[in-house]
Amino acid sequence: MTTTTEFLPAPLWNEALFTGEWSRPAKALSSVVEPATGKSLGHIAMADEVLIQQACQEARQAQRKWADLHYDERASILRKAISIAEQHSDEIVDWLIKESGSIGPKAQAELGFTIKSLIESAGLPSQSHGQVLPSSAGRLSIARRKPLGVVGVISPFNFPLYLAMRAVAPAIALGNSVVLKPDPRTAISGGFVIARIFELAGLPKGVLSVLPGDGAAGAALVADPNVAMIQFTGSTPAGRKVGEAAGKHLKKVSLELGGKNSLIILDDADLDIALANATWGVYLHQGQICMSTGRVLVQRKIYDKFKAMMIEKAKNLPAGNPATEQVALGPLINEQQRDHAANLVKAAVKAGATLEVGGNYNGLFFEATVLSDVKQDNPAFIEEVFGPVAILVPFDTDAEAIELANDTEFGLSAAIISRDVGRALALGERLQTGLLHINDQTVNDEIINPFGGVGASGNGTSIGGPANWEEFTQWQWLTLKGEAPQYPL
Repeated sequence: MTTTTEFLPAPLWNEALFTGEWSRPAKALSSVVEPATGKSLGHIAMADEVLIQQACQEARQAQRKWADLHYDERASILRKAISIAEQHSDEIVDWLIKESGSIGPKAQAELGFTIKSLIESAGLPSQSHGQVLPSSAGRLSIARRKPLGVVGVISPFNFPLYLAMRAVAPAIALGNSVVLKPDPRTAISGGFVIARIFELAGLPKGVLSVLPGDGAAGAALVADPNVAMIQFTGSTPAGRKVGEAAGKHLKKVSLELGGKNSLIILDDADLDIALANATWGVYLHQGQICMSTGRVLVQRKIYDKFKAMMIEKAKNLPAGNPATEQVALGPLINEQQRDHAANLVKAAVKAGATLEVGGNYNGLFFEATVLSDVKQDNPAFIEEVFGPVAILVPFDTDAEAIELANDTEFGLSAAIISRDVGRALALGERLQTGLLHINDQTVNDEIINPFGGVGASGNGTSIGGPANWEEFTQWQWLTLKGEAPQYPL
């Protein structure tokens, strides 16, 4: 369902910030760039430490009244937000395509995930908030969930709308206020779209602020004494800094970081199905996903045949402007990311890998690339590419596949393709990973599942589904007696 009324007109957001209302502070501006064309779509104001501090203070003041509202009033605003997102779906998808370089199907899927996150969050206020514990006669003992207070959310560029909303929506639903700092490269689709949805839904002022900013703004958000928790999604190096700073300030922290994810293809796999899964896992959104298939481990018996199929597939994946063309690959987000991918491909070849196809780029459009015979000491085996590069690694035994897949500091997602489910499950049980998929690829999320990694992929926390209660609330133990006891001391 769509509407002809413009949802997010430029005069509303251009050179602006959102703190429950749109304002234009005398602050630095950043251009909103369409990566496919280099065209400027407008400008956003960049928040500094002072604006972050003010927003956090207002969020703390607004949070108590918000949490005290009847649970159905909070749920009603979430339900209105669902309707607004659905009504303006075409415009929201268009922003995802233009600003983040998403192809149409990816943008549509991301909006679908976002709406489902709102749907699931709308049910949280009316769920049980705790449990009655065993106790003695005449004494009531309750463990109940209470909102944390102010939640700071720092979100990335790659799935900008969903990866922000999956934290914002449940945090708000459970009675918290939120200060969101989206990546400035996708501040519209990853920030102002969310602000506008909740503004139109009637969210009280101060419960949500959307403040794009640089690293200093993020550091200010982490350090602010009004903020009880930080939910960060992004790179592992940045996540380490956020985790260190949050720990210094004794804040709860949720880190969803990078990955070097393995898709293991066993020798009994259907090769056409395996190819379809590998293609999706490697090349979806140009490989700019934390769950992207960073290694395709193929049993040697089928390795040569699969490699030939993968090369042919890569040759037929066109790259171009997803706003104007029917393409498989859109642009990478910026020159820095493009250069990182290009340099890593060059380093991989220098270290002994074979460049079978691709490796070149035109502007921000990077060709679908295949590197074969990649060894464990190769930079492409070790580092996260975040580009459209298939890294093929042969193995002989199931034990070797386990050893190869676990040879990484990351531990986000892993997948196995095999006709023998028992064999695949036995292999999968030995993988060090937060997400495991048998007969699927590595890029998976269904909103209702706990999502999180181990090792350098996160700090062992999860977000989504039942994990949202763990993330965005804290336990309080409450006891109640008819009258106070007389203690002997």
